[in-house]
Amino acid sequence: MILPIVQTGDPVLRRVSRELTVDEIKSSAIQELIVSMRDTMRAAPGVGLAAPQIGQSIQLAVIEDRAEYVQNVSAEQLKKRSRQAIEFHVIINPKIFLFNEAPAKFFEGCLSIEGYQAVVNRASRVRVECLNERAEPITIDAEGWYARILQHEIDHLNGMLYIDRMETRTFTTTENLMRDWKD
Repeated sequence: MILPIVQTGDPVLRRVSRELTVDEIKSSAIQELIVSMRDTMRAAPGVGLAAPQIGQSIQLAVIEDRAEYVQNVSAEQLKKRSRQAIEFHVIINPKIFLFNEAPAKFFEGCLSIEGYQAVVNRASRVRVECLNERAEPITIDAEGWYARILQHEIDHLNGMLYIDRMETRTFTTTENLMRDWKD
């Protein structure tokens, strides 16, 4: 089921989400929500979707950077962003650790701020400790674009939006970005 995506201004996007218990994670309600979130993310299309974006103030996000999303991106741009396809997965109750390396600045958008993008400075490498959809503990070491996606989605779980971190003078419509900044 495709769910409506909450837009900026809705208070749920500014709340710190609550953690899920193991029993909640294993419940049919959360398992069905994960499937709906995956379908909603793909339909948007997006590379991540956090539960607050569909009105649920819980520590749950889905992530996937599909191969078809990167197939028309130049090899130079993929290398510059350290971007590659990422298989679908779920993060629950994540704890993020940023590595003190050179950060990376790139334009970023959000399904909850439709039609706009801005440059955001993010850590280029992170470690995330969380639970998966089976309530099993996992550790994710990520760099480049994947690290950016994780930071963006975990920000949502903590009541933050990319506009809180953006370089304000770069805020632009997606249309203007594609026309003026695409390279």
